Amino acid sequence: MTATTHDDGVIRSTIPARLDRLPWSSFHTRLVVALGVAWVLDGLEITVASSIAGVLKTPQSLHMSASQIGLATGTIYLLGEVFGALIFGRMSDAWGRRKLFMFTLGVYLVGSGLTALTWNRSTGAVMFLYACRFVAGMGIGGEYAAINSAIDELIPAKHRGRVDIAVNGTYWGGAILGTLGTLLVLNNLDPRYSWRLGFLLGPILAVVILVVRRNLPESPRWQLMHGRVDEAEASIRGIEDEVARRGHRVDDVADTDAIEIKPTDRRGYLALAWVLFRHMPRRSILSASLMITQSFLYNAIFFTYTLVLTTFFHVDAKSAPWYLIAFAVGNLAGPLTIGRLFDTVGRRTMISSTYIISGVLLAITAVLFRDGVLTATTQTVAWTVIFFFASAGASAAYLTVSEIFPVEIRAQAIAVFFAIAQCFGSLGNWLYANLIGNGKDPSQLEMGYFIGAGVMVLGGIVEIFLGVAAERRSLEDVASPLSLVRRKAADTMSGLRGTLTDAAEATGPQVRTSGTT
Repeated sequence: MTATTHDDGVIRSTIPARLDRLPWSSFHTRLVVALGVAWVLDGLEITVASSIAGVLKTPQSLHMSASQIGLATGTIYLLGEVFGALIFGRMSDAWGRRKLFMFTLGVYLVGSGLTALTWNRSTGAVMFLYACRFVAGMGIGGEYAAINSAIDELIPAKHRGRVDIAVNGTYWGGAILGTLGTLLVLNNLDPRYSWRLGFLLGPILAVVILVVRRNLPESPRWQLMHGRVDEAEASIRGIEDEVARRGHRVDDVADTDAIEIKPTDRRGYLALAWVLFRHMPRRSILSASLMITQSFLYNAIFFTYTLVLTTFFHVDAKSAPWYLIAFAVGNLAGPLTIGRLFDTVGRRTMISSTYIISGVLLAITAVLFRDGVLTATTQTVAWTVIFFFASAGASAAYLTVSEIFPVEIRAQAIAVFFAIAQCFGSLGNWLYANLIGNGKDPSQLEMGYFIGAGVMVLGGIVEIFLGVAAERRSLEDVASPLSLVRRKAADTMSGLRGTLTDAAEATGPQVRTSGTT
């Protein structure tokens, strides 16, 4: 059936069900490639910035101090991500997913591209570099909010978990590309130019992806919830026609699968706070716990791995990137190989398991590190195994936040919890850097590892008690739209799929249910 609008402003539509019943096709593959590159860019950008830090110290380049480099490559970029997520997350919910995932990629392209044009050795040059890093971070932060929303709203429910987890995991594919690219550039070009080319690796990829994204549609779910019935119908028909042209069967959807909504006014962060903490406190606690714990662990380990290798294992700084590649491969393999289990075994079981397993393994590694059993190679192997599980769990944290809140505030919710996680993650980075110190007391870093292990186990325990069984369920079933008037008939027994608390929180504060259609 097509979407219809009643005199009282209520819209009746099967668009969500039509999106979820689609078979996997080349459209979905193109969607994932075009949007998923955001995580590749982030991994590439951070790795490149970390790898060229030594070059930026040299007189041939910018001749920056260590503190200036730390600000440029880490702190300022991180602040840009937080501000970008909050600003563009709000805009994504208000203006649409497509406008924002085009705009944010453009912002990143400009910020990172201009970084390469920084002139040499002056106070003004350093300030210009700071500004460019902030803008690049804003673009990537905005990408997280807009793209997680778009992917979840366009991917069929039965594939949503594994796809979202795999996409988030491709951050480590970017880290591998960044490492190999900078090794090639730094070892073969003059320092005056090598760091500039390093910063251009991301923008070159971004230009290609901009062209691919131009042909992607707006999310029909977002259009429907904003009362743009004709546009939503045109978008879903375009997707269905493309899937059918590829030889796939597109089944009809029963009228009983329709939902009825009444679009509401735009909602800002004050309304979001009201929904999160007044009407969905359990889901808010769950989201904050998963995002904070994984961010703390990752920032603590990833951003200090070079310090650990060079300080405690006396690895040459030029050889350290090769250890990163092994570490990144483990992080990439986890989401790609066990991501499907989050759709089959289930979210609660898999998320809690990956968090707790990675925490226990990190605790064991802490003991081995203290006892001097590990070498640089075996320490890297241990990290690789730990983060095989931790990476899948961390990717599932982003998945959780993007699917357990209503569509009208989805991007803003992602932005808020992403910002919170990044702030706690920077705390982990600072803590571990201080625990490493001059490398004379391994027991301090051992304590840090135990803290990281405990944090991850805590996140897994929270998931056991508060996790939401969202696997293979429609987004509207997992979290009812704030504008919902009447649920589809097929969902009248949805309470049997989860706990009573989940069902109550999923309805949101403004849902007025009145039986079946």
